[in-house]
Amino acid sequence: MLVRAMTAALVGLTVFGLGAAKAQDYPAKPVRIITGFAAGGIGDLGARLLADHITRATGQQAVVENRTGAAGTLGIDAVAKAPPDGYTLGLVLNGNLVINPFVQKTMPFDAMKDLIPVAAIGDAPQMIAMSAELPAKTFKEFQALAKAKPKTYSYGSAGVGSLPHLSAAEFARLAGIEMIHVPYRGNAPAMVDLLAGRIHLISASIGTFRAGIDSGKLRILLTATKDRLPYSPDVPTAEQAGLPGYLMSVWIGVVAPAGTSAPVVARIHALTQDMMKDEAAKKAMAGAGLDLMTMSQPEFAGFVKAEYARWEKIVKNAGVEKE
Repeated sequence: MLVRAMTAALVGLTVFGLGAAKAQDYPAKPVRIITGFAAGGIGDLGARLLADHITRATGQQAVVENRTGAAGTLGIDAVAKAPPDGYTLGLVLNGNLVINPFVQKTMPFDAMKDLIPVAAIGDAPQMIAMSAELPAKTFKEFQALAKAKPKTYSYGSAGVGSLPHLSAAEFARLAGIEMIHVPYRGNAPAMVDLLAGRIHLISASIGTFRAGIDSGKLRILLTATKDRLPYSPDVPTAEQAGLPGYLMSVWIGVVAPAGTSAPVVARIHALTQDMMKDEAAKKAMAGAGLDLMTMSQPEFAGFVKAEYARWEKIVKNAGVEKE
């Protein structure tokens, strides 16, 4: 019995030692970071900042692969089906994990079972912006206009089931107003029509609105945040404006295939946290309207789970059918 116990202990120590060594040596070869979006967006930015940091910090090259299609689902599916060794990572937007499962009829992976949330990076708080041509200056004034004329005012979005659509739909639902949804192929063309006065409202982040604010063509009604934003201190939060409970943001983070060992996950999390301390990375993120999200790996996993349940309700309330 004593020999058997000693043998089991030695095996346990050997396995632990191998796991620790594996994590300590990671990465021992190039790392691939897949994002489901094209160059230029915050998903691509996060992936490139992380790849650059891993390359500089470890001496192993990390490369970004932009695998677009199906609102990011195709790219993240490749991550979910990759070997769980830490050498294929995903840079996700929240839509990949907590929105697409409820708006896409065919999901090739289970977002809650086939991926491990490794590290949060940042979020872009959403704002509600209105055409300055409307005779309203506050949320309450706009709410009164919309209630007096149901289905008269419109909001644009990046398409049915997109976060800008669901965010604006939830805004209208909580405000008790009926608006017309005008879907576009992305937020950029929607912004063109908002600035031209052809639609009346959009939900997006500060990066999208800066030009319109500077030109005086847009008016920010509120931020969908708990606290006022340091770069928009004069804009009230949703609760301060009179719409409690309205919280919206686009967040980005790192995921790995399910089955990736805990020591390797911890190592990737640590590398991501170190990247977020880099002044150049922080400046690039701030320029894209991203606020840092500092969470432990378990906290991020719990956050993703809670977001999954929250967005399931938001999609249902918006009446979006899977396509």
